[in-house]
Amino acid sequence: MVKAKNIKKTYGELQVLKGVDVEIKKKEIVSIVGASGAGKTTLLQIIGTLDNSSNPKESVLEIDGVDIHDLKDKELAKFRNKHIGFIFQFHQLLPEFTALENVCIPGFIQKRPKSEVESRAKELLDFLGLSERYHHKPNELSGGEQQRVAVARSLINNPSIILADEPSGNLDSESAENLHDLFFKLRDELGQTFIIVTHNKELAEMADRKLTMVDGKIVS
Repeated sequence: MVKAKNIKKTYGELQVLKGVDVEIKKKEIVSIVGASGAGKTTLLQIIGTLDNSSNPKESVLEIDGVDIHDLKDKELAKFRNKHIGFIFQFHQLLPEFTALENVCIPGFIQKRPKSEVESRAKELLDFLGLSERYHHKPNELSGGEQQRVAVARSLINNPSIILADEPSGNLDSESAENLHDLFFKLRDELGQTFIIVTHNKELAEMADRKLTMVDGKIVS
């Protein structure tokens, strides 16, 4: 599903990633833990094609059998939209749009038929327990509901993998626990694959594998 080898990232003289190797299998939930500044989010952004490694000619990044380094900018944007879903600590929902509209946006970007996208969005919102919240805007939803809308948005294009960066970091303990359980339900029922950067010890330990980063390297 994901193969990354010798991923390095430098900003000026600061070396954030020092040759990271990681492989993720389909339907696997992998957590990445480590102190702030260890390089977790930088690695997630590179895997998610939101950033580039500093050594593309000496590194490997393959997602779903596609060599990311072979894609030009427009091809990369299309690939990202279709194959990768993102969940962030702060849900990043657009405040002027309803829950349903927010979920639909990636599907519209992919230029899928409106009726098809809206139908799938409603299925996902129903699956996530939000059937009564289609037409509510983010400020009319609880924190946990907002994050579930963000999860539905990440799933709208049936991505190969979902990348989550501190997805429960802004939630109360009950909402966080519900979100964590949801990830495993999505894996078991929809065959979803996850890479999750987290400081939440319970979520990290629940994962199929826990990777620990220290000073720009995966040490375990």
